[in-house]
Amino acid sequence: METANLIQQWYSLWESGNFKTLPITNSFELPSPYGTITGKKDYLALAEANQDKFLGNTFNIHQTLIEKETACVRYTMHGRNFDMEVTEWFFMKNQLIDRVIAYYNIEGEINEDRKLNQL
Repeated sequence: METANLIQQWYSLWESGNFKTLPITNSFELPSPYGTITGKKDYLALAEANQDKFLGNTFNIHQTLIEKETACVRYTMHGRNFDMEVTEWFFMKNQLIDRVIAYYNIEGEINEDRKLNQL
């Protein structure tokens, strides 16, 4: 699958709540201000345990830069009680998303209600 299609599918699946079918590798990794999640199984389990934080959001894409196996997306995520400015770098492997490096506008401590539940 082309990089542009993978990126479009990523955000569509999150908006629809179908995160279990994300096009990611088994070795998927996501470093972010919340910490680093390694492995498809652990990433999907964390999303499952934190559906109240991961689902129900919409994405207003401002800018997308796409190369053959790399992409960068800048967007505003609109959550239930907050908005967040985000930039994510995507790295592909074997026509799947292998790594996403996320940068959020977090300042100071993360509110208790936004902290992820640990596995």
